[in-house]
Amino acid sequence: MSAIFKRELRAYFTSPLGYFVLAIVFFFAGLFFMTYNLNGQAADLRGVFSNLLIIVLWVVLPVLTMRTFADDKRLKTDQALLTAPVKLVSIVAGKFLAAMLVFMAAISITMVYGVVIAFIETPDWLVLTGNFVGLLMLGGLVASIGILLSSLTESQFIAALGTFGISFLWIMQDELISIFSANVYLEKAVNFMSIQQRFTAFTAGIIRYDSVLFFLSLQGLFLFLTVRVLDSRRWN
Repeated sequence: MSAIFKRELRAYFTSPLGYFVLAIVFFFAGLFFMTYNLNGQAADLRGVFSNLLIIVLWVVLPVLTMRTFADDKRLKTDQALLTAPVKLVSIVAGKFLAAMLVFMAAISITMVYGVVIAFIETPDWLVLTGNFVGLLMLGGLVASIGILLSSLTESQFIAALGTFGISFLWIMQDELISIFSANVYLEKAVNFMSIQQRFTAFTAGIIRYDSVLFFLSLQGLFLFLTVRVLDSRRWN
């Protein structure tokens, strides 16, 4: 797995992609920090996180994961990868961890802002940590979806668009609760699968173990499905 991880991490920074992701996150995070905290003279970073969430879900993660398998398929190097003496689980895990490391490096700028604010006023570190962990959990879920879709197509554009579409619809599913209010079981199912409700708890500084387990389980599910897709391609 370490060889795949290092290969993928190197690939992000031997192409403009890794630098593009860092630049986009740093630019918008800096813009939101200046608007809400410096100009607004506020110590609460929740405005930065809530606006950064949109950039992360709709731009950064779809772009970051779109090439993970689609590029290998397009360049016809996927067969060499699939027939290499490496477990499929290691291949998927290596690609996922490389993408997550780049993503975590990008959003770590928010913790720097917390340190900057600490020189002026004591920030709420619990809320700051909760927002960071929540963004990391949600980012991992979207990244796992993106990697699965990338394994299903050789088009990076389709993989990115599909990741954006699924993430957007899943986030917006809470708007459908009123539609299912007549059916108790459907309403409970929608509430249970709600990303928005679980993420909101993180933004208040509440790190619930069941929410962490929810996000990690879904990440594991989508990565497992990716392994199954690759396994079927290996034998075909």
